[in-house]
Amino acid sequence: MFTKKRFALLVAALTLGTLVLAACQPQVVEVEVTRVVTETVTEVVEGETVEVEVTRVVTEEVMVEEEEPESMASKDLIICMAQEPDTLYEWGGSMLVQTAVAHAIFESEWTTLSYGYQAEGIEKMPSLADGDATLESVEANAGDTVLGANGEPVTLEDGVEVINSDGETVVFDGTPVMMDQLTVNFTLRPRVWSDGEPVKASDSVYAFNTVADPDTPASKFTTDRTASYTATGDLTTQWIGIPGFRDSTYFTNVWGPLPEHLWSGFSAAELLEAEESSRLPVGDGPFAIVEWNAGESISLVKNENYYRADEGLPYLDSVTYRFIPDTNALVLSLLSGECDIGTQDGMDVSQSEFLLQAEEQGQLTPYFQTGTVYEHIDFGIDSYGDYGDDIGRPDWFEDARVRQAMTMCTDRQSMVDNIFFGKSEVIHTYIPSVHPLYPEGLTEWPFDVDQANALLDEVGFVDSDGDGIREYTDGTPFSVTLGTTTGNEMRQQLTQIFKDNMLACGIDIELYYQPSSEWFADGPDGVLFGRRFDLGEFAWLTGVEPSCSLYLSSQITGPVDEINPKTGTPFGGWGASSNTGWVNQDFDDACNAALASLPGTDAYVDNHAEAQRIFSEEVPVIPLFLRLKVAAARNNVLNFSVDPTQNSELYNLYEIDLDVEG
Repeated sequence: MFTKKRFALLVAALTLGTLVLAACQPQVVEVEVTRVVTETVTEVVEGETVEVEVTRVVTEEVMVEEEEPESMASKDLIICMAQEPDTLYEWGGSMLVQTAVAHAIFESEWTTLSYGYQAEGIEKMPSLADGDATLESVEANAGDTVLGANGEPVTLEDGVEVINSDGETVVFDGTPVMMDQLTVNFTLRPRVWSDGEPVKASDSVYAFNTVADPDTPASKFTTDRTASYTATGDLTTQWIGIPGFRDSTYFTNVWGPLPEHLWSGFSAAELLEAEESSRLPVGDGPFAIVEWNAGESISLVKNENYYRADEGLPYLDSVTYRFIPDTNALVLSLLSGECDIGTQDGMDVSQSEFLLQAEEQGQLTPYFQTGTVYEHIDFGIDSYGDYGDDIGRPDWFEDARVRQAMTMCTDRQSMVDNIFFGKSEVIHTYIPSVHPLYPEGLTEWPFDVDQANALLDEVGFVDSDGDGIREYTDGTPFSVTLGTTTGNEMRQQLTQIFKDNMLACGIDIELYYQPSSEWFADGPDGVLFGRRFDLGEFAWLTGVEPSCSLYLSSQITGPVDEINPKTGTPFGGWGASSNTGWVNQDFDDACNAALASLPGTDAYVDNHAEAQRIFSEEVPVIPLFLRLKVAAARNNVLNFSVDPTQNSELYNLYEIDLDVEG
């Protein structure tokens, strides 16, 4: 059926192409031409024959080729998305489609391509090496806001623990203490709001103050750890962190300007709803919004005041975002030419086969890119309360050899091939192999059923009764559960593959599925983060900075007022991240040292590498694969791409172009 549809579309496309080619041929036409002619004629004058020159006007019809007028085709890009933004106010929402539209309206100060950072709206990324960022030891006194040893901002007073400039944890007793403090200087590139008003450094400070306002529903992590953020010139700002805050991404602590001259009359709460900020904002990006038809489209035109206009940017004359909730209808709109780009929110891996067939037939170009979300199966190593660890079930996973064996028994490549058509990759730690901080010496467990079985035999989990299922030392069959979310076809496929794989190693897996609201619920009620599970499958987000903090023993879920008997310190709280209960002091030391170091230093690189080596050897989770970002575009769309660490594929909308000559 699809084949017939595709054939019909191809015929239609070919017919249209023939008409276009015919229209482009030079036309031979008959025209009337008037011209002046001078010629010599013979006349008889007074009986004598003489030659004289005469001039006359003649009119005649000739056949000529009519010249085609120079092409002035408008470049109007149509982007089709499955979802509609709730708002266009940056701090009023967090939808991916909101970011996709924001890239048209606002300039980004920096971006993250291929696991790195690049300057956009600022002249450069500041660095300690270049001197536009400095780390100095300053004197902290009673009453100062500093970073406590627990990583939280605190007022310095007697009894407070802090980390001094020597890296030592000390208890404040009223004596001034020397602590490290970061200062970072930024320079904005000269640019103009779409209404013609120049962008100023004070617009960036206004944005910072707006974010810091309690009525703005944005993370206060960085603003709470900021001593000051000020304008130091027309286009320069300075950020100073509170003493003790060694921010590993200090070079990103610049706030994208907001138009203070237009919004200053609104409170932070009012900005959430005001049309001037949430529906029709004035920006400094390549395009200016002209209309938002709710439920249908958002229309923008080229910003004539765009600061890169002298470079010929943007290339497009207009951009229209259309909302097509039905993903099949969205793909068909791409094929018919009603859309130029289909964004990732409207496509997924389930459409891969059809998109690849469309590519083979020259109808469009699909884009498959591994992103920063990785799927993994977590072991219930140290469960909580009356579940597991010899209470209700054997302590199956405390021995690392069992985890290693189950990792080798998992055919992760078959998951990639069967679910993602081979377009993703197997991962071996919490960052992919293309990450610049991926270390040498990492343990990459192969798919090896024989070696896995040998390791399980070594542990002492053997099949003593010959039924194909191994037993614990007390005779309990190695039969455990694996849970994940409902309504996710990808997860249903991978868990079924895992279940089949484990039988080859004598392990019986019972699958169960829960709604996301239940599966990801905080403990003690939630199964996953309440640490009351055998095996649990879900995804974490990684990024430019390796996410070792997810697995710190200080982040083990549990009551914050209860001591973890394995560490002698309080649990991380029910909202913490480490659901496995895994404790490894060497990993903790390496990860914490990496987090306390600054990028570009040996300590930063070496400790992130060491943490990954320990993680890959100990396998507290089975890293599976990276999720795919899937998007597609018509073949005449130029400069379009999908990047692994830049969430939106429209990050470079200012340079996306259309070939209107083909």
